[in-house]
Amino acid sequence: MNKKVTLKSIAKELDVSISTVSKALKDSPEISKDTKQKIKAFAKFYNYKPNNIALSLKNRKTKTLGIIIPEIVHHFFTTVIKGIEQVANDEGYNVIVCLSNNSFDKEVINMEILANGSTDGFIMSVAKETQQKKDYHHLVETINQGMPVVMFDRMIPEINCDKVIIDDKKGARQAVQFLIDKGAKKVALLTTVDYVSVGKLRTTGYLECLESNDLPIDESLILKIEDMDHYAEKIEEFLKQTSCDSIFAVNEHFAVEAIRALRTQGKSVPEDVSVIAFTDGELSKHFIPSLTTINQKGLEMGATAAKLLIDKLERPEDEKELYQTVILETSLIERESTK
Repeated sequence: MNKKVTLKSIAKELDVSISTVSKALKDSPEISKDTKQKIKAFAKFYNYKPNNIALSLKNRKTKTLGIIIPEIVHHFFTTVIKGIEQVANDEGYNVIVCLSNNSFDKEVINMEILANGSTDGFIMSVAKETQQKKDYHHLVETINQGMPVVMFDRMIPEINCDKVIIDDKKGARQAVQFLIDKGAKKVALLTTVDYVSVGKLRTTGYLECLESNDLPIDESLILKIEDMDHYAEKIEEFLKQTSCDSIFAVNEHFAVEAIRALRTQGKSVPEDVSVIAFTDGELSKHFIPSLTTINQKGLEMGATAAKLLIDKLERPEDEKELYQTVILETSLIERESTK
């Protein structure tokens, strides 16, 4: 090993996970004694220099905020970044943006790197794989070392930190109720798997709305998508086998693919099937037909998250343990995809 030794390279050489290496080097009781000794010996032999949060001097301010997002494909995340940057720049802060690609390991590495004196605190939406694994050691350790974290959108309720979210259940109920008020009787749902927090909440809102309107819950009208690389094919196959008069999609990408699939079947939107989605990004506005959506308030969410983090960074030490969760109101924007 002539190149710089990293968490990733140690994990690869010893055939263990990055999480195991990270925990072993921090002497976590979750890792067996033998494994810890092996990892520590390897790291010492190759002169591994950890990107340890403790190395970041508490009194040294970088005036830089670290942002970690799970993906860039959704317009929502770009609007959140824009909101963060506007507030940060006004307050004299810079931002560094990292992408986890919904990978737990990449999220851990990003935090290790940015916590090594590069940033003063984090604003983040956790990776899908982090929610699936339910391994939050990197978040807990970051906060315990005195580095503030603000979560937005996808967040972990068990982690004590500031959070900025929307009421996903309420937004979903609002969307489905809108369809029902327009005469819908068979509302299909295009959602994510349940371990993705926002998808689960929006699914719950959908189910609650059907129940409150005395409409039956038909599992054949619900598609839960895990493989995001092939979601278009999944939606097309689902709609071939499903008879519905309307569709509620938990994001605009699902909604757009649903409309495309319906067109291939010779159906018109909204004449034959109405479609409504979360997000309200550029796709929603410029797709034909334009999408009726629930606005996630990305710009406001980013600005609020930045204000919370900067406020936490500039507070006296004895006030920094106070955490708050800000819930932003959603709004429905009616366009051409619904009757």
